[in-house]
Amino acid sequence: MKVGLFVGASATDKIRLDEIIAQGVQAEEDGFDSFWLPHISARGPDALTALALVGAQTERIALGTGVVPTYPRHPTMLAQQAITTQIAASGRLTLGIGPSHKPGIENVLGLSYDRPAKHVEEYLAVLRPLIDEGKVDFEGDFYNVHATLDVPDGMPVSVMISALAPRMLRLGGAVADGTITWMAGVKAIESHVTPRINAAASEAGRPSPRVSVGLPVAVTDDESAGRAQAASLFERYGTLVNYRRILDVEDVEGPSEVAVVGDEASVAQQIRAFADAGATEFIANVFPVGDDAEASVSRTRALLKSLVE
Repeated sequence: MKVGLFVGASATDKIRLDEIIAQGVQAEEDGFDSFWLPHISARGPDALTALALVGAQTERIALGTGVVPTYPRHPTMLAQQAITTQIAASGRLTLGIGPSHKPGIENVLGLSYDRPAKHVEEYLAVLRPLIDEGKVDFEGDFYNVHATLDVPDGMPVSVMISALAPRMLRLGGAVADGTITWMAGVKAIESHVTPRINAAASEAGRPSPRVSVGLPVAVTDDESAGRAQAASLFERYGTLVNYRRILDVEDVEGPSEVAVVGDEASVAQQIRAFADAGATEFIANVFPVGDDAEASVSRTRALLKSLVE
């Protein structure tokens, strides 16, 4: 199982563009397999633009978005941007997309969040042919697109989706290249995510899908303090319907209970359990615990580096 880093997920992660680039370069120097950014409309730099700059200053590390919301961006626009970023990254980009959440799409942007799974299905029906073949002819409920796309030096782009619910997991296996999860614990990955997405890929005659698991991680000798800190940073995710459902599958009250927290041996054991559950990659969002944030983050990163194969 590969091990990567995921930055910008907590409410306090207000990272500048130069800091993102520096973190991506450092992640490569430290030997991590991948470096992921979310695209959050309300704050932070544009994820694909930032990853293009990271890609231009790195050589090996895989890069990914986790995830770009689909409703605000037409799939033809996103296809062009993703291919451009892929050129800058020399073929190392994974485009993660997802419908985001109803409050942000409807209350903030004023768009409809109608039938998100159907929306993503049609989005993929436009996006994938444009990326893979440079042309698309599609007519559906959400999109009617007859377009071509020619980007000089364009490269293929792997597309994953933020699939947690059964219908989305079917799309993740049958149409996309896998799922990027957030707030899914090991029980949910093993009993809910992996069986569904693998079955969908098999039925569609597609390769085994990627299952990239993102979670908050902290190495600490004080587990109770670590989980209290996780609650303060990530508890808002438990109020969003999509995450609430996967937390219910896990049979936990909130995000602090699925965060990976403990001493070195405990955290290593918790992460390795995801490989046994069918994950192909673990993406750690490192958060600090205690008064010395820098030392806490360094300790956690050291443990994560030791897990890279």
